[in-house]
This record gives sequence, C-alpha cells and structure tokens, in this order.
Amino acid sequence: MNIVVTPRFKKAVKKLHNNQKWDLDHAVQAIMDTPSIGTMKVGDLSGIQIHKFKMSGQLTLLAYQYRDEVVTLTLLSFGSHENFYRDLKH
Repeated sequence: MNIVVTPRFKKAVKKLHNNQKWDLDHAVQAIMDTPSIGTMKVGDLSGIQIHKFKMSGQLTLLAYQYRDEVVTLTLLSFGSHENFYRDLKH
C-alpha cells in the first residue's frame, strides 16, 4: 500500500510530542488494516473519509482518501473538531 502525506499533514506531525505521534501511528495503522474504518463525507468533502481516535485523551479527527484501484492512502489532515471541517475545505 502506498502512503502519500500532504505537506499540511507533515507539518502538523512535526509539532507533536512522542506520545502523540504514537497515538497517530496507531490510528494510521488501523486505517491501513481496514480502509473503510472512517465515515465517508458528502457534499463539499465528498471522497474524503474521517477516522476518529483519541490522542492523549482528546478526540482527534484524521482525514484521508483511499483509492482502491491504485491502493493508495492519502493522509490529508488531522486535528481537534474545532474548525476542522472548515479548514479541510480550504
């Protein structure tokens, strides 16, 4: 499986502490094991799936796209629920 990381995602990962990176790695591994684990969005965000997980005890959303025909997982963004969808649209 190919994993593509957007610059926005990569920049946000650099700011995380080690225990937060561990939680994020487990969430990404869960997505790799079962790509349909997230909820598919509709409307402006169609084609994007959101996986909810706990990072240091706080609910975190992880946006990704999975393309089955080329077996590619694109990690778009992650963060808390506050303004997450608004920022994702931009």
